[in-house]
Amino acid sequence: MSVVILTVAVWFSQIILALAMMLVAYRLFIGPRAQDRILALDMLYVCAMLQLLVFGVRTGNAIFFEAALIIGMLGFVATVSLAKFLMRGEVIE
Repeated sequence: MSVVILTVAVWFSQIILALAMMLVAYRLFIGPRAQDRILALDMLYVCAMLQLLVFGVRTGNAIFFEAALIIGMLGFVATVSLAKFLMRGEVIE
């Protein structure tokens, strides 16, 4: 019984995350300001990271957890550098 519940929960969460990624991609392309686009990019990498984590739980393969960690680190650096670029107009001082 618990295996069925876990399977349904994993599939449901992957569907919801895919829907969230589609909505965020819409905001990324249609966003009226650059700040909206950066926030959408930030949310897109978070959704992709969560999608990989859920897929790793479903398959039981540990490589997806490491890939999610790399996506998280690179996404954080990208968000910080884009925010700094918007504030100051340059990334490297």
